[in-house]
Amino acid sequence: MIRLTRLNGDPFLLNPDLIEHVEVTPDTVINLTTGHQFMVRESADDVASRVLEFRRAISQPDEWMPAPQPGPPAGSADPRS
Repeated sequence: MIRLTRLNGDPFLLNPDLIEHVEVTPDTVINLTTGHQFMVRESADDVASRVLEFRRAISQPDEWMPAPQPGPPAGSADPRS
């Protein structure tokens, strides 16, 4: 998700996978594949940068997610039972 700001100042998170295109009219208008539109305070270039940053983060999860902790070996008994 990317964090954006509506024109009234309310922040919200947007799934960038739903962005179809971004227009500047002069406000930045984000058109989604669902048919919804959002007018935001951020510039079109800023929206594009946030989408790119999001894509980089999900393509390299080790940079933003901790490594999984090893669990008990497969087939071992649960010590709580």
